[in-house]
Amino acid sequence: MLIQLSHPTRSVEIKGPKKAKDLLKELNLVVEAHLVIRGDELVTEDEMLYDKDQIEIRPVISGGN
Repeated sequence: MLIQLSHPTRSVEIKGPKKAKDLLKELNLVVEAHLVIRGDELVTEDEMLYDKDQIEIRPVISGGN
């Protein structure tokens, strides 16, 4: 599957199928600190991702006053 990452911006190819949380761990990313997006939909950490999927991973950003 094609993975688009930001911070730093890069693309990687990962073999599926695998759960979203396992993908993040394989990429050495903290599961709770990243969003996994397939197409236009947010994916939960237990959803399966497949070779045909195009995935975007974004860091969770929070802020406030």
